[in-house]
Amino acid sequence: MSHAPISRRQTLRVLAGLAATPWLLRHGRALAGVDYPFTLGVASGDPTSDGFVIWTRLATLPLYPGNEQRLPATVPLAWEVAEDPGFRRPVRRGQSSALRLNGHAVHVELNGLRPGREYWYRFIALGETSASGRAMTLPPATASPDSLHLVAASCAHWERGYFSAYRHMAEERPDLVLLLGDYIYEYSLPSDSADRVRRYGAPEATDLAGYRYRYALHHSDPDLQALHAVAPCLATWDDHEVQDDYSGPFSKDPALARRAFLQRRAAAYQAFLENLPLRRPARDSNGAPRIYRRLRYGDLASIPILDGRQYRSRQPCYVAPHFGKGHVEAASCADLRDPRRTLLGFEQERWLYDGLRRADSRWQLIAQDLLVAPLRVPPAEAGGEARYWTDNWDGFQAARERLLENLQHSRVANPVVLSGDYHSFWANHLHRVAEDPDSPRVAVELVGTSITSNGPSYEAIQKVLPANPQVRFYDSRQRGYLSLRLQRQALDVRMQAISDRADPHASVATLRRFAVADGDPSLHDA
Repeated sequence: MSHAPISRRQTLRVLAGLAATPWLLRHGRALAGVDYPFTLGVASGDPTSDGFVIWTRLATLPLYPGNEQRLPATVPLAWEVAEDPGFRRPVRRGQSSALRLNGHAVHVELNGLRPGREYWYRFIALGETSASGRAMTLPPATASPDSLHLVAASCAHWERGYFSAYRHMAEERPDLVLLLGDYIYEYSLPSDSADRVRRYGAPEATDLAGYRYRYALHHSDPDLQALHAVAPCLATWDDHEVQDDYSGPFSKDPALARRAFLQRRAAAYQAFLENLPLRRPARDSNGAPRIYRRLRYGDLASIPILDGRQYRSRQPCYVAPHFGKGHVEAASCADLRDPRRTLLGFEQERWLYDGLRRADSRWQLIAQDLLVAPLRVPPAEAGGEARYWTDNWDGFQAARERLLENLQHSRVANPVVLSGDYHSFWANHLHRVAEDPDSPRVAVELVGTSITSNGPSYEAIQKVLPANPQVRFYDSRQRGYLSLRLQRQALDVRMQAISDRADPHASVATLRRFAVADGDPSLHDA
C-alpha cells in the first residue's frame, strides 16, 4: 500500500475546507464517492522518554454532524512506527480499531522506544495509507539536554480567519507544541458579521455530534494538519471547548439546569479527549477526566500542564445582569478575595504545589489557560473603586496569592508561566504580592495572542497600563503565537505575528523578543 498522491491529497484538503458551507451541508451526498478515510490527518502527543501517543480519526468527506454513520461501526486499522521518514527501518507495528462509539478516533499509546530521538508513524485502513507524522521521545529524566524548542498557541476561531499561524509554527519544526485552550469555538458568528472569513456552517455545539463536527472541521485544515504532523503536542482546554465563560459545573446561562449543563460538559469533554492526542486520563471521584499532568524534559525543564476550568468555583460576583458571565467588577466584591474560592480546585492546587516543592529541573514552564498577572482598571473618578475582569485569575485573587506564595516559598528554579485566552501578547512580571511592584519577583508570565480570534481593545488597555507596572509589554492588534527556545542559561522568547488572518498565505514576523536569564525572574529586551 502506498501514500495517496500529492495531487489527490491537496484536492481532499480543498474539499475538506469547503465542508462547512451551507450548500455542502444541504447537498453533501454529492461527494459520497470520496472514500479516503484520513481526511483529518494524524497527530502525536503526551510524549515520555520511551513513547508517545499517536492519533488519527477516520472520516470521509463531506464533513457534517453525525457523519461517522457513513463508516462501519468498527473499522480495523493498522499502524506502524519507524526510525526514518521512509519507513525503511520500522520498529513497531500493530493493530487497532476505529469505533463509531468514539467518533472513529484512534489513540495508540506507545512505549518501549528509545529516549530522546525522532520517530515517524502512519496508519492504514480501508485500503488507504495516511500521511506520516513525526514524533519524538523525551530525554531520560537523568539526562542533561542543552536545549528545548517549543511553540505555544491558543484561541482558534474557524470563522474569523485562516490558520496560517499554525503553518508557521510547523515550519519551525519545534520539539513540542503547547495548545493552551480554545482549540475550537462552540458558537458560530451571526450571518451578518463583517469579519467572518469562513463558516462553521452549523448551530452552536451543545451535544456530542455538534462538538465532534467542529473538531473534524478544524482537523480538516491543512495548516493545522501540518502542525500536528511535525511534532508532539501537549494540550489543555479553556472555556470554548464547552461554553464561553463557564466555570466548573456552572453554566454562564442561569436558566440552564445544572444537570443539563453537566451533560453538555460531559459531551464536550468526550469530544476533546477523542480529538486530541492525549493519553487516557485518570478519572476523579466524580468520574470526570483528570487532564492536569506533568512532563519532564531531562533535568532541563519540568512542564506542569494545568486545567483552569473544570474545578473552578462559580464565577465571582454572581449578580444581575452578569450572573455567570465574565465581566469587569469593582474591587469591593467580596468574591474576588475570598480564600474559600479556587480557580484550579484545591486538589489540583495541592498537586501543583507539592510538585513545585519537589522539582529539581533547571526551569519550570507552567502551561495554563488564563492571564495570571493582575490588570487593575483604576477608578474613573476620585473616590471610585478599581475594577477587575472576573473570568481570569483577577477573579480569584486569593487563589492567585496562594500560587505566588508557593512559587516563592518552594524556591523552585526559574518558574515561567505560559498563558493563553486573552487574544493578545503580554510579557509580565509576577510579584509575591500581585499588585505590589516593590514586592519580590517570583516568576515571569508570557501570554500568546490568538490564532484568529479578536483581541481586546488595544487603546483601552494601553490607557490602564500606567497603573499596572508589572506589565512589560502588551499588544492585542496581532494574531500569531509564541516561539520559545530554552537553554540551560536562558530562555529566548519571540512573539510571532502573522500579516493578515484573512489571508491563507499570510507571512510571519517577530513582533517583540525577550530573554529570561537563569536565576533572574525578569524580562529583558533581546
